[in-house]
Amino acid sequence: MKAAVFHKIGDISVDNVADPRIEHDEDVVLKVTSTAICGSDLHIYDGFVPQLKDQVLGHEFMGIVEEVGKGVTRVKKGDRVVVPFPIACGHCFFCNHELPGHCENSNVDHYGPEGNLTDQKGGGMFGYTDLYGAYSGGQAEYVRVPFANFGPRVVPDGMEDEQVLFLTDIFPTGWSAVDWAQMQGGETVVIFGSGPVGLMAQKAAWLQGAKRVIAVDPLQYRLDRAMKLNNVEALNADDDDLIQKIIDMTNGRGADVCIDAVGMEASRSVGEKLKAVINVEKGTSKIMENCFKAVRRGGTVTIVGVYASNYDNFPVFRIFDKGLTIRTGQAPVQKYIDKLLGLVRDGKVVLNDIITHRLPLSEATHGYDIFKKKEDDCVKVVLKP
Repeated sequence: MKAAVFHKIGDISVDNVADPRIEHDEDVVLKVTSTAICGSDLHIYDGFVPQLKDQVLGHEFMGIVEEVGKGVTRVKKGDRVVVPFPIACGHCFFCNHELPGHCENSNVDHYGPEGNLTDQKGGGMFGYTDLYGAYSGGQAEYVRVPFANFGPRVVPDGMEDEQVLFLTDIFPTGWSAVDWAQMQGGETVVIFGSGPVGLMAQKAAWLQGAKRVIAVDPLQYRLDRAMKLNNVEALNADDDDLIQKIIDMTNGRGADVCIDAVGMEASRSVGEKLKAVINVEKGTSKIMENCFKAVRRGGTVTIVGVYASNYDNFPVFRIFDKGLTIRTGQAPVQKYIDKLLGLVRDGKVVLNDIITHRLPLSEATHGYDIFKKKEDDCVKVVLKP
């Protein structure tokens, strides 16, 4: 079959690889009908998350069940399903506590409680390096889906792929970022980043009762899209007075909630890059730190942008002095997906309006290139096998 394969930093090509097969009783093999390139895929592409061997990428995908293991009861051959990106068993301690990203049974070789940089990770993920289970991803014609009695959800008749594709990751991730803040209604929410996750967090903020939603991004075309699609206010991330403007817009207090939807790959100055080299850091923590500055005292910061490094001069004092609540981590997609599918089905939210590029799987290399370089006003690339 054809698949988008990571070889080394900056090198992804569409290759012929072996077809997946049933390996365990609760596996299914899926014929992929739609898949997408995620910002998290760029962490591998750019070398921020290490992968030394070839790997089929992709954790946002859906398709038709082609083959079913003898222990699968939740789906059957011919079902059209959407698949959460965390691979989780559904019955361990963490799955039972609605924390599928920490599943004890899906990352046998590298699982552990400490959460180190090079080992003792959480549960498995599709197409996301050997550290997270070495599972082949869904940027392919076919993919093996483990624990199929817990993950895949059948898509209701009459719904198009692109209506539900982003239930795999980015909408539940944006939803998590807002839900973790436990909003009561009427809050001002500032979302750093207007890429795919940031756009989804903006949608989720309105749905969960925000009074104001402010988007922050360095690229005007992404801010323009945020304002057009999600009716938000917008600020440029490169404005020297950014934090003061947020404070001025919020009665001198700061935002009730700040969301980091960027992570470690934020744009950096030469000095920031040099600091990272000296301190052996990957990328930068400046977006997270801007959230701590811009949020009000007693407010909440949620972090769904990915970080894969420790950082020097971490502002513990500011967090303590302001009495902040911080929530972070991978989205528990299985916890939210049924509710969110209902919102899409009932017309309460539109997800496919963020798509800017639709390409055949054979052009995945080009898709990665324009997504990484932010060319052609690229926001979200969907691939069709």
